[in-house]
Amino acid sequence: MANHHHNLLQLTYIRTVTLFGQSAAILFALYILQASLNVWILASTLAAMALMNLATYARLRSGWPVTEPEFFTQLVADVVLYGCLLFQTGGATNPFIFLLLVPLIITAATLSQRLSLLMGVLVISIYSSLLFYFIPIIEPEAHHQHALLSLFDLHITGMWINFILTVGVVTWFIVQMRQSMHRQQERLEEEREKRIHDQQLLSLATMAAGTAHELGTPLSTMRVLVSELQAEHENDPDLQEDLALMRQQIDACSERLRQFTRSVQEEQASQREEAIDEVLDDVIEQWCIQRPDVSHRLTRESAGAAPPVNNSTSLRQSLLNLLNNAADANPVDIRIALYWNAEQIRLTIHDQGPGLSLEAHDNLGKPFVTTKGRGLGIGLFLTATTLARYDGSVRLYNHPEGGTLTEVIIPRSRSDAEL
Repeated sequence: MANHHHNLLQLTYIRTVTLFGQSAAILFALYILQASLNVWILASTLAAMALMNLATYARLRSGWPVTEPEFFTQLVADVVLYGCLLFQTGGATNPFIFLLLVPLIITAATLSQRLSLLMGVLVISIYSSLLFYFIPIIEPEAHHQHALLSLFDLHITGMWINFILTVGVVTWFIVQMRQSMHRQQERLEEEREKRIHDQQLLSLATMAAGTAHELGTPLSTMRVLVSELQAEHENDPDLQEDLALMRQQIDACSERLRQFTRSVQEEQASQREEAIDEVLDDVIEQWCIQRPDVSHRLTRESAGAAPPVNNSTSLRQSLLNLLNNAADANPVDIRIALYWNAEQIRLTIHDQGPGLSLEAHDNLGKPFVTTKGRGLGIGLFLTATTLARYDGSVRLYNHPEGGTLTEVIIPRSRSDAEL
């Protein structure tokens, strides 16, 4: 759907230029050419155009969309008012007769073919009638041939000026319209990317739900087999220890699947406001339990009370994914820094790994793309998706001192920043 609201706004600008231009031309005809014009009728026509322009400005301030018939009606009103002005100022002999082309070109560029044909018929009809019915500006005298020649020269000059103005106005409008179409195309591309992103998320959710359902049966079978082996080999302590560890891992997988089935309810119940430093401390504590081999340093680069964030399960899992990525690169000396100001919260994670290759950097954030040689390659994709819900972002860079720098930006809410 065309952006007729923007087009109508551009049309009001063209009317404003036309008002000043026609007013100047009428003053020139009155005081320089000593033309006999009905000033009151001309002033009434210009006043009607000005009032219509003001009414259009007021209408554009409302939230109602501008429809195609409404925009066409505005253009028809312009043609009629131009015809009234031209009728009183020489008709087809007026060099500004080409003003009638401006609404026609705008109609052809923005509206449907049917409305363009109607506008073409209207413009031709008005132009044709002005060939025979008009009020002349200067009554020619037969014994003043030089006056006729001067008038003809003035007419040619006026045609040249009018041509330049028409080219300028039409070019300006077409450029504005093209920019509007370009912005609209960009919005369509953003919506298209968002739909593709949502489809990828839906595919991941469907795959995860199917996998969780299918893993229940083999885990139950393994639990039964481990129980039988424990009963059959009660006198083998080494085997009992291994079977106990296996049973523990099976139970952990089963619990994880049960948590997955309750993920939506847990997500809704777990959303609460909590200071970002407390959230980060909880995530790091959980991370250290899962990854006892890592060593890290945490620094807070801002003073005062930390800003609150919506402490949801998905946010904590996203931060945990980033910490695990850093630990997978190199678990030694991971540097974590937290910073905030009035506009945003910034978290950086600097690992001492090999860094990112050019190919890996180009594919970051895409689903099913991994640089670790293992895993499904969806952790960073889901993390970026979660942070996007907070209007945040995650970026990865090669650090000048080596390794990878992961940067998380979360904007602060306006009400929080004002506290």
